[in-house]
Amino acid sequence: MLDVRRECNFTDYFIICSADSPQQMKAVAQYIQEKLRETGVRQDHLEGDWDASWVLLDYGDFIVHIFQQAARSFYNLEELWNRAAKIEL
Repeated sequence: MLDVRRECNFTDYFIICSADSPQQMKAVAQYIQEKLRETGVRQDHLEGDWDASWVLLDYGDFIVHIFQQAARSFYNLEELWNRAAKIEL
């Protein structure tokens, strides 16, 4: 998780995770959506495709990025946002 509050004005945190396949990526996304919906957190936006290598779940204050490993290495958000504080979950 990256604390990007000082680095951008559209969200506070990036949560970044990996999945081994499109099916696992979809399962992770659906689990996150279900658990947050149960607590009353509403999703603002979904980007990506279940068959793609990346899905983004936008919850306003935080954004969840779910990547297949090759795409995570390619986009390398941790390096792109390297000034952001890293938070271990």
